Amino acid sequence: MAEQGDISGRKRGYAGTWPPRAAAPIGGLAPSHPAFWPPLIETLRTWARAEAGAGRLLPWVPVAFGTGIAFYFAADHEPVLSVAAVVAIALCAVAVLLRRQKFFPIAVMIAAVGAGFAIATWKTARIAHGVLARPMFSVSLTGFVETRDIRERTDRFVLRVVTMESARGTTKLERVRLSVKKGTAPAVGSFVELKARLLPPLTPVRPGSYDFSRDMFFAGIGASGFVMGAIKTAELPATDGGLRLRYSAVMQGLRDTIDARIRTTLEGDKRAIATALLTGRRDAISPPVNDAMFISGLGHVLSISGYHMAVVAGVVFFAVRALLALFPALTVGYAIKKWSAAAALVAAAFYLLLSGAEVATQRSFFMTAVVLIAVMVDRRAITFRTLAVAALIVLTVAPEALVHPSFQSVDA
Repeated sequence: MAEQGDISGRKRGYAGTWPPRAAAPIGGLAPSHPAFWPPLIETLRTWARAEAGAGRLLPWVPVAFGTGIAFYFAADHEPVLSVAAVVAIALCAVAVLLRRQKFFPIAVMIAAVGAGFAIATWKTARIAHGVLARPMFSVSLTGFVETRDIRERTDRFVLRVVTMESARGTTKLERVRLSVKKGTAPAVGSFVELKARLLPPLTPVRPGSYDFSRDMFFAGIGASGFVMGAIKTAELPATDGGLRLRYSAVMQGLRDTIDARIRTTLEGDKRAIATALLTGRRDAISPPVNDAMFISGLGHVLSISGYHMAVVAGVVFFAVRALLALFPALTVGYAIKKWSAAAALVAAAFYLLLSGAEVATQRSFFMTAVVLIAVMVDRRAITFRTLAVAALIVLTVAPEALVHPSFQSVDA
């Protein structure tokens, strides 16, 4: 600030900044007045006590659980499963012992963080498999076809590898995803032999971008590539592929039947969109229509999620209830509302299996299931706890869903 002075031949003046230095606060943005902090601290304590009250703590549990999963994905190296499990069990035991103490909410949150970290570590250890590190050419493969995607220009299938032979490596992979010419993908459940060029999973194109290799790892796929030459159907080995393969073959046959029925009545993108809404197969939609859907903000409609699950469960619920209401003896003597909720739950579960049980569909099914089960046990169905319970179930079953955009867009 300039000082007051007297210059010969001129009038006395005073120049300075505003506000005056004496009135300027010290300490930057943080208020330094002592009277400011006690009310703020008391307000924060009041809010914390309100959130820790009866019925208010549960929605924060999946938040803490997801925080533990985030810590796992941010770790520099793979944690030791035994250590993570012991620590999580110890924290949960401490939380139980402190259930009547005022520190119980804090103990629950810490235990949830430890449990999320341990669950993510266990899931990774359970599905650990080989991942291709460098490209491999002319690899001879034999295995079972687990899934098949029919796309606009090419088809794609996942092969569960039984034997793998290559002249330049001894890498053993459990599953590979291969692309073939349109119309040449083998049927789900068949045992085939082929030659393929394999590539490592796609890494992020820049630091911090989406990691597709993580999705492939948690899907059990160690490499991708394309088939070279013809695909031959081989003689079945001693093992038939197991129950999971038979289930995949049955569901794929059902999807193909539905797609064939839709093809007889609809054509082009109308057929592709109808198939996507019923079976979850979106690969047949043409790029112009697919781009138009996403540009207009309607791309999420093509992914089976909460809207579709609510429509299926709601239609079945009200249809069954209306049908049962036609019989006065059932209406008076039985809880037809609970019967309708049970029928809707079965329909939603079938829709989940038919659509391929993706992350968004799983989350929507769990939310719908919690609502319908609440109806069957005479509890309030529509509460904020519904979302919390569904998110906790999804993160327990699939911890990798935390970094998935569809989970973040709804639950976060």
